[in-house]
Amino acid sequence: MLPRFFSSDRAGRPAATERPIWSLFALLAVSAIGMGMATSPAHRGDQPTGVPVRYTEGTVHGFLELRTKSGTLLAQGDLLQVARGAEVESRALFHFPDSSIFDETVRFTQDRVFTLESYDLVQSGPAFSDDLTVTLTRSGQYSVVSKPHDHGDIQRYTGTLDLPPDVYNGMIITIAKNLLTGAVHTVHMVGFTPAPRLVELEMAPSASRPVMLGDHPEAAVRFTLTPKLGGLLSVFAALAGRTPPPSTLWIVTDSIPAFMQFEGPLYAGPVWRLTQTNPQWSR
Repeated sequence: MLPRFFSSDRAGRPAATERPIWSLFALLAVSAIGMGMATSPAHRGDQPTGVPVRYTEGTVHGFLELRTKSGTLLAQGDLLQVARGAEVESRALFHFPDSSIFDETVRFTQDRVFTLESYDLVQSGPAFSDDLTVTLTRSGQYSVVSKPHDHGDIQRYTGTLDLPPDVYNGMIITIAKNLLTGAVHTVHMVGFTPAPRLVELEMAPSASRPVMLGDHPEAAVRFTLTPKLGGLLSVFAALAGRTPPPSTLWIVTDSIPAFMQFEGPLYAGPVWRLTQTNPQWSR
């Protein structure tokens, strides 16, 4: 859920011929910031901590759908989550009509605070600007294989990042459900561009507003999710007119929090809308 500044075609899909703006200014910034942003503890200021667990996660089989902002259906998918001992495995899997696949799996623990243990991502097919395979572990070890659709050059990255305890790739909905809604909170994400970049993500709640479930009113809080590039990258992004837009996430907050809707890049590309749906009887 982190923008990579692709353009999109009229159908809301990434334009296959355009590379991320990272490629335009990362070369200028790499000598100053290395492989990642704010990856050295000496430059982080106050050390971040994990988000406290207020609501534990358990076994879930959810049904999801992706649409463009205008409402066109793009893909349907499943959220498959199961607790195995002290660890929770959560997988989001989407199949597109053009055979594209988005498959994201995160494993985490929830002992007092949420802690990411591993993250895996596979995206492939014409719905995306490139095929991407990512693995990331709690120790910071990563492996990235990227193959853009506009040429045949495969890019490979391996190494280790210095990760803070609040890195939450694939967990932002879970984290939002556990935040106190009266304050802005900042966590971290690793963006793969395709080289890994550690980025701050500001999660700012708005005042709750009523939503209706039939005739029954519920209260929903809108979180604005804003990547904070910082340093030279924010300057270059602004100059190029490619500052990443914020995403929005709605959480129903009465009694027990529940996911309602997300609007933003699924991982990279245009703004899409993610909501829950119901299975339909076959005809």
